[in-house]
Amino acid sequence: MAKEQKINPILQNRIQLTQLLEHKSALKQDIAEDCEKVFVELKEKIKSELTELRSIVTDERVRLHYNERGSGEIHVFIGSDVLVFSLHQNVFRLPDANPLWGTGYFQKDPSNGYFGVIYVYNFLAESLLQHRLSDSGYLIARIFVNKDRHFFVEGRTQLASIFRDVEQQLWSEQISTLVVQMCFAYALSFDLYIPPYELYDEISVQQMHLMGESLKLQTGKRLGFRMKSDEPENM
Repeated sequence: MAKEQKINPILQNRIQLTQLLEHKSALKQDIAEDCEKVFVELKEKIKSELTELRSIVTDERVRLHYNERGSGEIHVFIGSDVLVFSLHQNVFRLPDANPLWGTGYFQKDPSNGYFGVIYVYNFLAESLLQHRLSDSGYLIARIFVNKDRHFFVEGRTQLASIFRDVEQQLWSEQISTLVVQMCFAYALSFDLYIPPYELYDEISVQQMHLMGESLKLQTGKRLGFRMKSDEPENM
């Protein structure tokens, strides 16, 4: 009886590592590059939309401009708001508990469940301009893009209810424009709210001195959803 050939465990491990590098690592690189292209398209649409709005809104007091902070972040000043579009540098796999794994699209090809992510935050313009570090901003949308430019949106905007079918949705220039316009509209639709009187009925001497240069009390926006402080104690 021929003696069975032993498998070299080191060689076997190397083969498995090679497969991971060739497939999973390459997949993540492809997704990262595609998501970066989507982000560039978003930036171009932001610029063109601001140009269109400025041609209509001639009042120079109304902010309509943007600042780029590196290749992965853009600050869009629109009225009294700032929208921060931020490209995450990593690629993520959807958690196993996500119901999307139960759909045929993901079961047919598990690599469809890896995504690049673009975050959209909303701040008050004065919070950034006056460097009010204690002010709050809110995540209003997360845009997920996979290897084939299929995408879906999570968040508080209408985008999350419109763009839920990742299998059928492909990113396009028209989608870029729609995302930009709806993010603008969402930010402008909700106003600054006055915090409860009791929250600021006492301030420190340091805060009092700082108020001479700019008001440092924490400020945020009510973004169309109930805050914990709004809920009755008996709930």
